[in-house]
Amino acid sequence: MEEETAGSKLIVNLLLDETDNRPIWFQAWGGLNTLAKALKTIEEENSDKMAKVAEKIRIYTIWEQDSTYQSYIKPVWGKYNIPTILSDQFWSMAYSWRQLMPDDIKPYFEKDFNNENIVNGHGALCSLYHTRGGDFISEGDSPSFIYNIRTGLNTMEHPEWGSWGGRYDLYKDNTYIDPAPIDDPDWVFSGKRYSPMTSWLGQHRGVSQEVTLKFYYPLTRWGDALQNDFAARADWCVMPYEEANHAPKVVVNSSAAREVTPGQTLKFSAKKSSDPDGDSITYKWWQYTEAGTSKAQLAISGADSETSSVTVPSDLKSGETLHLICQVSDNGTPSLTRYARIVLTAK
Repeated sequence: MEEETAGSKLIVNLLLDETDNRPIWFQAWGGLNTLAKALKTIEEENSDKMAKVAEKIRIYTIWEQDSTYQSYIKPVWGKYNIPTILSDQFWSMAYSWRQLMPDDIKPYFEKDFNNENIVNGHGALCSLYHTRGGDFISEGDSPSFIYNIRTGLNTMEHPEWGSWGGRYDLYKDNTYIDPAPIDDPDWVFSGKRYSPMTSWLGQHRGVSQEVTLKFYYPLTRWGDALQNDFAARADWCVMPYEEANHAPKVVVNSSAAREVTPGQTLKFSAKKSSDPDGDSITYKWWQYTEAGTSKAQLAISGADSETSSVTVPSDLKSGETLHLICQVSDNGTPSLTRYARIVLTAK
């Protein structure tokens, strides 16, 4: 991070632009040195604006593949509590994906799917998509981008809620790391450079394959939906709008956050949901158990219908949360899925 680059200058200009205060996500695929250099420039030339600049910054880093987060960003900018995701889950989409994907998800990354849906007949760009004998090679960095795809899960500011880009537990100071896949009250992250050696899995080498798969499941569970989404985008390269498939729009008769009383029964409807192509749509109401602060179980009736009846557990304590997901898929080719999330908080 010693020299200014075109990239660091671009970042400086974006962060100092006071006409647009939206969050900016920095997806670090090989280290944070370019962002670090930009922040160093701002510190040296506009130190009075550091706090305001920090409000814009969001970081999703694929491990810490250089030292700049530990040596500069964390000690100098850490006081501003910049939301930061440190990921090891991404490895399930890297070179070892065959050993880390659930069996029912693997076909979406194999030769037949790639050739039919991405590589062949999808234009000049997709024809350049690299595979190994047709099979997926590695897109370990992609989860940091996938995290920003708007699917209706409403999670960009809540890494702990879980989405296509994975689910992350708060470590401290607005920093999020991969959750332990099993109850492990003694596990404490060292706070040192996040790597394949310092994540929970890195510190528990030799655990069973079952536990290993659980570590990656917060990301791999979405593999079929995100690969179908990729396939649809490949179709958009070569098809007119009316011939291609597009994602359904999910509309539920509820706000995204609801206060509830233990034992209360609630009725939800997604009948106003629609599909832009006129495709038939199916519904699935399910509890995202890991995302809630309580592991108590909702009783869901009509889980596969456009309307559902949900009973809140009677032992839910005040302030605890449960997450209800309405998942809607169309019958187009490829089938596309979107969501609505309702966070239930006990009074």
